[in-house]
Amino acid sequence: MTTKKASNASLPSERRARLVRLAGELFAEKGFRATTVREIADAAGILSGSLYHHFDSKESIGDEILSGFLDEVLTGYREAAAGTDDPRTTIEQFVRSSAATLARHRAALTMLQNDWSHFRAMPRFDYLRTATREIEHLWVDQLEQGKQSGLFRPDLDARLTYRLLRDVLWIPTRWGQSSSNGWDTDQIADAVLRLIFDGIVARDSRPAGTSPADRQGRARPTRS
Repeated sequence: MTTKKASNASLPSERRARLVRLAGELFAEKGFRATTVREIADAAGILSGSLYHHFDSKESIGDEILSGFLDEVLTGYREAAAGTDDPRTTIEQFVRSSAATLARHRAALTMLQNDWSHFRAMPRFDYLRTATREIEHLWVDQLEQGKQSGLFRPDLDARLTYRLLRDVLWIPTRWGQSSSNGWDTDQIADAVLRLIFDGIVARDSRPAGTSPADRQGRARPTRS
């Protein structure tokens, strides 16, 4: 049984978590720069001075939201990369991990999309660049390994492919809650994986000579 003392001890962390959640919603809706401490306090039903009992600044709240998000993303990616030496399996896990994590951190992702230039200019947020570089490296490394092993196309541009896939995975955050459109995170991940590995063209319906490899071959003149 939980004692009254233990229950009371949990209240500050619960209040802090609620403040972070409310602030994240405001940051996502209005933008980080446009949101004031007073607006966060008003949303929580407290005085601005009371908010400073939990955070010394708006930036500290943003820090908690963004660092928590990126830590979770990187943990999922590192575990996936360490769990197998098969690039396809790893990328499948990247996609599934991304879909689940992004669904839990919509506010953080919207903040990065809308206010990246602002965060990038602040030294306290330098870790954002470090984290995003590592994320890109993990993806590109798996794509390159797949090319070298013959699993993926030899003409694949790994960095461009990563950027495209990253943005595809980010798009569902603009749809609001996943249930509003009838798709959950597993369905979104499955659809992305089908696009990556199968495409949308039926295997027997593509006219001869219309594949990217065929077009590339026609465009490259032979030397006599």
